[in-house]
Amino acid sequence: MKDLDSAAFGKPGGETCEPSKARPIDLVHLSRQTLGDRALEQEVLGMFVVQLAAARENLAAANEADRRMIAHTLKGTARGLGAFKLGDCAAAIEDTPENEALIARLSKAIDEVRDFVAAINR
Repeated sequence: MKDLDSAAFGKPGGETCEPSKARPIDLVHLSRQTLGDRALEQEVLGMFVVQLAAARENLAAANEADRRMIAHTLKGTARGLGAFKLGDCAAAIEDTPENEALIARLSKAIDEVRDFVAAINR
């Protein structure tokens, strides 16, 4: 029973677990950023999803300067919340805003994050 306690109940919120590289959002990082406040996590993620929808809509029609600005904003927000894959893609777009392959990759990353947020909020 000792092993079960330490594995399942010793870390109820995952606060001391290793960060996940496989998830679209690193929930350990997010928990640290929100000081473990689950309601704040949900609120911040909700705002992030709205930001992602607007960025996705505006990115396709944007000129290079606007793409850089959109990508820069996404990069900071994504990395702050633990959406590192999305943040890295946005950083690449910030450097090469004309790269259509990166725009497509960012769109896919946005879908992954939005789907993940929807799944964890069920």
